[in-house]
Amino acid sequence: MFQTLSDVFVDNPLIVSFALVGITMYIAYFLSDKFTKGRVHGSAIAIILGLLLAYVGGVTTGGEKGLSDVSIFAGIGLMGGGMLRDFAIVSTAFGANFDEIKKAGFSGVASLFIGVVLSFVVGVAIAFAFGYTDAVSLTTIGAGTATYIVGPVTGAAIGASSTVITISIAAGLVKSILTMVGTPFIAKYIGLNNPRSAMVYGGLLGTTSGVAGGLAATNPKLVPYGAVTATFYTGLGCLMGPSVLFLLTKAIVG
Repeated sequence: MFQTLSDVFVDNPLIVSFALVGITMYIAYFLSDKFTKGRVHGSAIAIILGLLLAYVGGVTTGGEKGLSDVSIFAGIGLMGGGMLRDFAIVSTAFGANFDEIKKAGFSGVASLFIGVVLSFVVGVAIAFAFGYTDAVSLTTIGAGTATYIVGPVTGAAIGASSTVITISIAAGLVKSILTMVGTPFIAKYIGLNNPRSAMVYGGLLGTTSGVAGGLAATNPKLVPYGAVTATFYTGLGCLMGPSVLFLLTKAIVG
């Protein structure tokens, strides 16, 4: 029986990967709802679970591709590859309406550029402090500090190693969790109580899951406003990371 199931899994790797991701997401959102009351967004928990599974897969098989080195989970390599990842990013961007961001005015647009550049600079500084000196690694980790989506997109575009890309994802994940947990505590001190400020906030921080989770814990009515600029932030970061920001970093560090 087990051999039959194993053969079915091996013959249908992509279907198995979708099922595994679905189960992981269900568990993540269950843990988010029951143990954190939604303060830590389900997507952040799902990423942590995914990293743990990748670690277990790598240690068990001695391979370099995480869980996809296990034959029955080979489809994870395709599902988590560049093609579907970039498709997901593009589809997210299509869900945003540019007319909405105009409502935030100049401050909303400015917050996008300020947020991306500021996060990038902080990430580069931290990466440099930990011994990374080449432009590719610094740019990838800096982009990951923007969001855990911008990091791998940038890293793949400029030829970063898988280790550096993983670090960039971890950096973005830390930022996302801090945003989720910290937003309710700082909201009253920064005037985060209206749609305009929520859009600026989303533009400055940019981590969609972090902003959405934090605003949901603060005032659920503000979530759509913060999420729309955070979505544009991700798209802007994916454009600036492997181009302008990489060229500037390369010009500085050589």
